[in-house]
Amino acid sequence: MTAYPHLLAPLDLGFTTLKNRVLMGSMHTGLEETRDWERVATFYGERAAGDVALIVTGGMAPNREGGVFPGAAGLFTDQDIANHRIVTDRVHDNGGKIAMQILHAGRYAYSPECVSASAVKSPISPFPPKALDEAGIEKQIADIATAAARAKAAGYDGVEVMGSEGYFLNQFLVTHTNKRTDRWGGSYENRMRLPIEVVKRCREAVGPDFIIIYRLSMIDLVPNGSTWEEVVQLAKAIEAAGATIINTGIGWHEARIPTIATSVPRRAFTWVTKKLMGEVTIPVITSNRINTPEVAEDVLSEGCADMVSMARPFLADSQFVKKAAEGRGHEIAPCIACNQACLDHTFSGKLTSCLVNPRACHETEICIEPATGTKSIAIVGAGPAGLATAMTAAERGHRVTLFDRAGEVGGQLNLAKKVPGKEEFHGLVAWFDTMVRKSGVELRLGEEATVELLVDFDEVIVATGVRPRDPKIPGQDGANVLGYVDVLRDEAQVGPKVAIVGAGGIGFDVAQFVAHTGESPTENLDEWKEIWGVGDPEETRGGLAPEGPQPEQAARDVVLLQRKAEKLGKRLGKTTGWIHRAELKMLGVKMLGGVNYEAIEDGGIRVSSGDAQDNPTLIEADTVILCAGQEPERSLADALEAEGKPVHVIGGADVAAELDAKRAIDQAVRLAARL
Repeated sequence: MTAYPHLLAPLDLGFTTLKNRVLMGSMHTGLEETRDWERVATFYGERAAGDVALIVTGGMAPNREGGVFPGAAGLFTDQDIANHRIVTDRVHDNGGKIAMQILHAGRYAYSPECVSASAVKSPISPFPPKALDEAGIEKQIADIATAAARAKAAGYDGVEVMGSEGYFLNQFLVTHTNKRTDRWGGSYENRMRLPIEVVKRCREAVGPDFIIIYRLSMIDLVPNGSTWEEVVQLAKAIEAAGATIINTGIGWHEARIPTIATSVPRRAFTWVTKKLMGEVTIPVITSNRINTPEVAEDVLSEGCADMVSMARPFLADSQFVKKAAEGRGHEIAPCIACNQACLDHTFSGKLTSCLVNPRACHETEICIEPATGTKSIAIVGAGPAGLATAMTAAERGHRVTLFDRAGEVGGQLNLAKKVPGKEEFHGLVAWFDTMVRKSGVELRLGEEATVELLVDFDEVIVATGVRPRDPKIPGQDGANVLGYVDVLRDEAQVGPKVAIVGAGGIGFDVAQFVAHTGESPTENLDEWKEIWGVGDPEETRGGLAPEGPQPEQAARDVVLLQRKAEKLGKRLGKTTGWIHRAELKMLGVKMLGGVNYEAIEDGGIRVSSGDAQDNPTLIEADTVILCAGQEPERSLADALEAEGKPVHVIGGADVAAELDAKRAIDQAVRLAARL
């Protein structure tokens, strides 16, 4: 008897059967662009071995002008087909099925050759698109159909036609980007002509026994987006054109509403997909912020969809489905939707990976194999770096002892999980705790590691993290001054007016923490939708609430200060920084950069600007909170080295950089893999 009967039920498509209801959704990893096909095959093959029913690749360009960026991967030659056959063979050998996503970027293409319905430039690209003429439209249709045929020749079980997220086909559907007056514009029948023709031609190219998924934008979240009536009309036409499955797309990339970041509630948009159930007879897939088997099971049991799509959870844990089926759901490494190593990397031109699992997309490079000789290893610090090292070293067969003077594992992750919008960190800490104990690591919590305790171990790893940097502001020892650690631990009284010194990631988190009151919107979908202005597409075009965002009432007056004379939050995550800035703006947080901290007084903090230090201004505050950066906590490492004991220093103890868990965990796993 399984705890997930709906999730693990097979799905009969007529000509083929999917083993369960889990789709590994498309992610652009950059792997195909490496041209290392063994590496690509290993990545997808490992996920197939984890029993996901159907994998969808990252987007493959149908032609040069449709590529997301110059040199984007696609199936253009016979050699491309042969290369992709390496991947599909590996997936099939591991018992899986795989579909290739055909992604035409349209005006989102980062190239002067980009094309679209009309010459309307995207706000997220510097290149205005060329409006296609009749011959140009025919070329795009033919190229997409040819890509589908080549995918079949390469051994794929199907294709996904990308028709959402504001890409090429989506750009024809809405008047936001389609200003045409010919047969491809104007009425909705004309505007939906292109996606219907694409699906028809793809079906003609591949024959009947081949999966065609159409990714349909069910809520655009942009002005002049589709109405729900239009969504249903398109879905029915896409089914009639020959699609096997309809997948859900949520929001355009340029939408000013977050859709997959960690502050978005789990399964935040499954209610949209549920509206389509019963309108078409082919299976419907739902997506976005589904990251546990329990959430997925609930979504399916409530009739929100026939399948669930999860993408980044398969970066975090390739064995997601297998572990769920074996009753080991608590051992699934959680996707915390941080974007740091996946989407931030993608939009920075880097290879995708995962904060929680740095082996993702590096499977052939980071090999976790049994150690040739067993060592006794002491690790000091049970934060992310120490935990990741302990788990990996123990998995390889080493005898590991993990020390931490705190009474619980997690280190400063236990601070992060207190911040509204970062509730996923609770699951990450719990998973670390589960896996460290399961791996046989000797946990010595509440114990201060000393040089004398450590000298007899074969290897000593210091992961003691960071300590707050001393900003050396006159008056910082006053009773009205707090450090961020005490604030996030809820161990100090914070007044109604707050000034925060430092506007890095921690400063933003602390501002969110002290400005918010009551239940986190991430835990309350209705409240979150109201705050961000998400409406019902049955009532408002594009799903944008007519009244717009309705911010919550802030708990305190907050001023966020920084020394650098630049936009506050400029150095936050590439794909999440705008969300953090928008959240604080909605909470009324004032932001001031380019200041000198002259002195802290009973009434607040005096600051000056630039070189003008003669007449400092008083920022009134009942409480001043110091978030002025961190320094490595190396005292133990220095003492060991002074005694001549070799030591490995990792994580924040090595480099203090905004509590960078991504770098710390990557460094930890790589070290443990070679010990």
